[in-house]
Amino acid sequence: MSVLGTGRDRSADGRSATGGPARFVALGDSLTEGVGDPVGEGWRGWAAVLARSLAPAGDAVEFTNLACSGALTVDLTERQLPAAVELGPQFAAVVVGGNDTLRAGFDIRRTTLELDATMGELSGHGAVLLTACLPDPGTLLRLPAPLARPLARRMQAVNTVVHALTARHRAVHLHIADLPWCAQRRLLSVDRLHPSAEGHHLIARGFHELLAAAGHPLGPPPTIAPAEPQPGRAADLWWMATQGTRWVAARSTDLLPGLLALAAAEGLARLRGSTGRHDEQMARAAAQALASLG
Repeated sequence: MSVLGTGRDRSADGRSATGGPARFVALGDSLTEGVGDPVGEGWRGWAAVLARSLAPAGDAVEFTNLACSGALTVDLTERQLPAAVELGPQFAAVVVGGNDTLRAGFDIRRTTLELDATMGELSGHGAVLLTACLPDPGTLLRLPAPLARPLARRMQAVNTVVHALTARHRAVHLHIADLPWCAQRRLLSVDRLHPSAEGHHLIARGFHELLAAAGHPLGPPPTIAPAEPQPGRAADLWWMATQGTRWVAARSTDLLPGLLALAAAEGLARLRGSTGRHDEQMARAAAQALASLG
């Protein structure tokens, strides 16, 4: 946990009512952990950048990042949520779902139930929720169609659920999926899957703008671009050789078999002319999962 600024009494609606610093807790996976925005030996990320701008001048913010690389929606409910509730946050980010789509056992109904449980618990304790829809990884990675389409189908289902739950729990929602990731390559890190430092700052500015428009008292918005220069090509290659390779290898053991199975099923569907039917089935499954919530 880090404390930014100096604390004083605050009113309700996103501020501490006990005289201590406002609290911001981030739940999620590698995107919220900060992968792609290296600082020293670790990561910074959009949530840490945003935290510095959540309080007016003279106020403080206690920021705790519970996000963990590789996390699934069930990991938020079972591991991150209890710690988040104990901290009693005024702001809570819940940005997750991409890793769910990369698992062979993807189940949109379970993803929906886990997300609803996490959001409901946090909002029930008075937290202002921050949510986001995500770009599909197949497009970012420029995967071939047999791999890209099933991943896009799954990501669309998750985003549909996130949009609905955002309304259900009155969250502040940023359309990350609509940001110009592919058109502006500098916004992506060397792995093409996570934002660069500039991309993380763009996300932080987006959330700050939405919170300010909703009437929350905030500090100045995050800078447009990081203060430090972007790593050059040599630094990118060095990162991939020393850290990125390990990151990819660690996930290939569980991602690759599932991706290959998806590609095989998609290829068969293309031969049968039934890809459209698969799209409809996934959309219907997302709608049924939401309907089951009541």
